[in-house]
Order: sequence, then C-alpha cells, then structure tokens
Amino acid sequence: MSDEYIMDDFELEEEEWEELDTTEQSAFIASLIRQGESSEENEASLDELERLADTAGIMVLGRYSQRRPQPERATFFGKGFLEELSAKYFGAKADLLIINEELSPMQARNIEKQHNITVIDRTELILSIFHHHAKTKEAKLQVKLAELQYQLPRLKRLWGHFDKERGSVRSVGGSATRGMGEKQIEIDKRLIRTQIRKINRAIDEITQHKETQRKQREYTEKICLVGYTNAGKSTLFNRLTDAGVLVEDRLFATLDSTSRQLKLSTGNPVVISDTVGFISNLPHHLVASFRATLMEAMDANLLLHVVDASDPRHEYYIEQVNEVLISIGAQNIPQILVLNKRDQLDERMVKLLERYFEDSIAISAAEDQNIDVLLENIERKLLNNQSYAIRLPYSQTAMVSRLHEIGDIESEDYREDGIYLSLNLAAKDKHLIAEYILERENH
Repeated sequence: MSDEYIMDDFELEEEEWEELDTTEQSAFIASLIRQGESSEENEASLDELERLADTAGIMVLGRYSQRRPQPERATFFGKGFLEELSAKYFGAKADLLIINEELSPMQARNIEKQHNITVIDRTELILSIFHHHAKTKEAKLQVKLAELQYQLPRLKRLWGHFDKERGSVRSVGGSATRGMGEKQIEIDKRLIRTQIRKINRAIDEITQHKETQRKQREYTEKICLVGYTNAGKSTLFNRLTDAGVLVEDRLFATLDSTSRQLKLSTGNPVVISDTVGFISNLPHHLVASFRATLMEAMDANLLLHVVDASDPRHEYYIEQVNEVLISIGAQNIPQILVLNKRDQLDERMVKLLERYFEDSIAISAAEDQNIDVLLENIERKLLNNQSYAIRLPYSQTAMVSRLHEIGDIESEDYREDGIYLSLNLAAKDKHLIAEYILERENH
C-alpha cells in the first residue's frame, strides 16, 4: 500500500503546511502554584515552558506565578493577579500570554474579553510546534487531527482559525474574529467533524499498513527508543545505526518514527526505531492522534528509555515517560534505562546514578562513551545470549557456517575428534547446538 493510496481519501492542501510566520513574537508566561507544589518545581516547569516558547520562535519577556489552591473557574487566575499582569503585559508591548496548563474555552474567552490580552495555553503552544515540525504526510495528518480536536469546543473563541473555504489553521498569536453567529459556528462544527472522520480513516489505513509490515517482520526482534524530549534519543539512534537523523537542540526535533536495522554481534536481525519525545502533560489529543507513530513503542520487544542524566529533573522525566507508556499499554515491555550525557557528570555522580537506578547504563551518545557496553546489554536482554563451548562432529561442518551467521564465534579449533567452538548464541537458537554442548560458561 503506497503513501499516495493512503492519502487519496484526505489530501491536505499544500498551503496549509507552509512554514509558520517566522517573525519573532514576544510573550509573558504564567502558571499557578497549587497546594503541595514547591516554588522550585514551579520554576522548573516554567523553564520548560520557556524552552517550548523558544522552539516556537517566541521570546519570553517575563514570567509570573500565582499561588492558589485551585484555578478560578471563570478566569483561571484571580482578578487582582490578572489586572496586575495585564498592566505589565501592555507596558512591555507583549504579543501573547502563554499559560502553563490547558485552559477551558470559557477561561480563555473570559481572559481575552475582560483584559484584551491574546492568550494561548500550553496545549496550543505544543500543537503549534508540532504543526511547524510536521514534515511527512503521516505527521501532518496526526497533527491536523489533534488541532481539530482541540479547536472543536473552542469555536466561539477561535472562529476565524478556519477559513470558510479552505479550513486553514491560524498561527500562534493570530486574532480571532468575534460575533460571527451561532449558525456559522454550527456549520463549522459539522465541517470539522467531517474532517476529523476523514483524517481518522486515513490514519486507520496508515495503521493497517504498518500492521501488515509488522507481520512481515514478526520474526525480527524490535527495539524502540523512548524518552523525554531532548534526552538525546536521535543522537543515540545515529550512533547505533549511522542513520543521519536530524539532531537539533530543540524540543520535538523528531516527530516521525524512523526505523533502521541494527547489527548485533550474533547476526540476529534487529530493527530499531526512534520516536517522538514525550513531555509532561502531553496533550491527550496528541497521544491519541499519534497512535500510528506510537505503535512502534507498543510493538517493541525492548525499550531503550533514554534520559538526560545531567538534568537535575531526570527522575521526574523518567516518571513522566513511564506514565505515557502506561497510557498506551506499553508498560510491561522489557526496558533498559539509558543514562545519557555522562560526559557532563563527574565519575562519582555516574556511579551513584548507576547504583540508584538498577539495571541502568550510563553512556554519552555524543562522545561515543560506553556504547559497546550498551550493545552487550541489549543483546543479553533482547536475545538472552549465553556463552557455550561445543564440539561438532565433522558430519556437521555445514553447522559452522550457520553459527557464524547467527552467533558470535569467539574461538574455532579443528581437532582430530571434531570441531571445537566457543560462541555466544541467542537462547532461542540453543536447540541447534543442544546435543553438542560440552559445558555452559557464565556470560
């Protein structure tokens, strides 16, 4: 099934996917500090929001927080806080206010109406980044679906995101036209629901196509890289496969899953895939829309969970990724925790981390440190490799060639009474040599 066939039912207009306006905008960012949340945790979360804004080409002019037990139902923040923030917003001539959570349609509408501020929430910011980074038809379909699902309940505020004839999406910071009437909103809702059905059908076809490919590779072991965004997954993927995948020090540089063959010492066929980076509070619209891409993780025999060990919040990021894995049903897949960027830590800290996180491996993908140890662990975990000493009779000479293909031969000695081999072999292939084993060595 070709990509062209998949897309016949729903073609995206080229102009919908042009680069977004590259003129840098400015923004204030703001958050609530809830009961039980520390100022340090809030600052770290705002740091991440600022990085998201930077990735979207938005310059942050200031950051503000309000401590309250729960959001104000109508306006998210309290009235006094918004009045003070509004004065600073206009004084700095900011273009946007970015709020570090997903707002209800009513909250966003009330803030804009009462304070004349253009407001977007964390979800809309992430969607705009995904929109900007989507390159393949599959990624564009998935992002478009997430955008439509996000915007459907927000038509009263966002009427004007969709041109009546083209259905195009506004860029971050675009103004919404008000008062177009309930009748037009209902028409738009029907159009959007129709688009959602068509995109879902197209994505279903992509999913079925991937399922067919998966069945064709069902005897091939599959590894999938997962991890928080910017953990270094693509750098590690390149190190392992020489794939030349884009490596960029920005969030969500990788949206599409990329698969390559990984050569292990045993010669067993292994496919490794890179995936989109996870992030805390990942919009559920995106998790649902990216089901075809996330299939790579759900279908893996082994997950390499890559974490930036040099980041003080690495433990929090590990928890966030595991939560997403639970949400897609991939929590029981065997996992190796890869502590990346060890070159940015001293050896004492590396040893502490490896002791704290059992079965973890500290590497530096960028500096090619400990990659060989990682590969050994992948083989052991994925293939359950064992070391064997065997003696083959000369009537089994053909077996030697076969073992060179599927195993790692450490020594080979032709003696009078047979062929003596020391080798590493996957547990699933043990039956081939079971009757010739002399002794089983520790691996």
